[in-house]
Amino acid sequence: MIDAGADMVQFHDGSYPVEYYQAAYDEAHKAGKLATCRCGGPKVGPKEGALAGAEWYPHSTGIGAAIAKDGTRPGNDLDNYAAMDDAKAKDLIQVLVAHHVYLVPTIVHDSPSYPKNWPLYVDEANKLFSNPSLLAYYDKDFLNEAKGTLAYTDPPDVHAKRMVGYQNMLRWNKMYDAAGGRVIAGGDTNGGKAPGDILHAEMEALQEAGIPRMHVIEGATEWPAEALHVQDRVGSLKPGKLADVLVVDADPLQDIANLRKIDTVIFDGRPVDRTYHAWFSTPFMNSGDNIDVVENLDWTVDWVKKGTTGGRGGFGGRGGGAPDPLGPDPANSPQPGIETIAPVMVTQGAPTTTLTLNGFNFVRRTRVLFDGISVPYRRVSPTQLQVTLDEELLKRGGRFDVVVQNPQPVAAPQWGDGTSNTAHLTVSFR
Repeated sequence: MIDAGADMVQFHDGSYPVEYYQAAYDEAHKAGKLATCRCGGPKVGPKEGALAGAEWYPHSTGIGAAIAKDGTRPGNDLDNYAAMDDAKAKDLIQVLVAHHVYLVPTIVHDSPSYPKNWPLYVDEANKLFSNPSLLAYYDKDFLNEAKGTLAYTDPPDVHAKRMVGYQNMLRWNKMYDAAGGRVIAGGDTNGGKAPGDILHAEMEALQEAGIPRMHVIEGATEWPAEALHVQDRVGSLKPGKLADVLVVDADPLQDIANLRKIDTVIFDGRPVDRTYHAWFSTPFMNSGDNIDVVENLDWTVDWVKKGTTGGRGGFGGRGGGAPDPLGPDPANSPQPGIETIAPVMVTQGAPTTTLTLNGFNFVRRTRVLFDGISVPYRRVSPTQLQVTLDEELLKRGGRFDVVVQNPQPVAAPQWGDGTSNTAHLTVSFR
């Protein structure tokens, strides 16, 4: 993963032997990469993760269970914090601080409706989601998910118990900050959150915890840059760093909520237009939940390939003789399919690039379309094409469709209309 360009190594939970974490984190650190963990047990908890070399904990996973009183049945994290054992908490803080672990508690994410400023967050989020220029391009499923989060509340008897847990969660983070640990503001900005507003809500929850306001600000700027090993480029206003500046009309050291009173945002040295535009679209054209490099892959391989080739993958040649070097040219085309694409990502401004498509039923008059444009290729076999992408096509950043088309008529229209499933090439910004 590191050789492929990964910036971090993360274990998503704590269910593996601790030796796995130690080995992976040793490799990460040798390469100068970040090591992270959702150390929620049962084999590796927050203490074990820190001793193995984990540097920061998304969601502060596992902490609530690790500091709960003996005999507490693990469950909702607020229930775990409701049974907080202060002696256990202090012992764990000592270990995590000694190993310089950054915590990202995502307080609001873990406790919707509980923060003191929750009504403010709901009000601001509803204003955001009533903007027609935003709604013109905002994912409707995300909108429905966000509205469900904003309306969430526990039953009264559960709420009373979990309010104790919420207060203990705040107290834990204050204790960690006071001991010299670094608490980072992060909102887990998925479809259930109002983007932007969730970070304000998280910073206000950290203020509610009693963490000094300057630490809250550093926890949203300089400390995340340190945690991600990019403090040489971002995180503070110093010569040579990216000039991203938030100008507000009131003092956040008096009230962190004053950060909502934004006058100007300067990004990369230029003021930003902060209004929404109905014509907006992302060059990567996908929601955060759609990251498939090749779409409909299971259906394509398990059904279309077997249904049109018997699972062999290639449309036959002329039968009995030597293979046709130009490929078969049937009167009725088989349905093509894409199984893999390589590379999956290039950098904007890359030179002319060869793209390898592996799949099935590629014939003589097959066309390959990149972003709707027919592009040249070399047919290696009925199952592989070497596609040439001119450097002019790679000057724009974005996520581009790649499809294979066979000529009409198709032999078995029940499997498709002659256009393959879609693969994607990502052209990352320079």
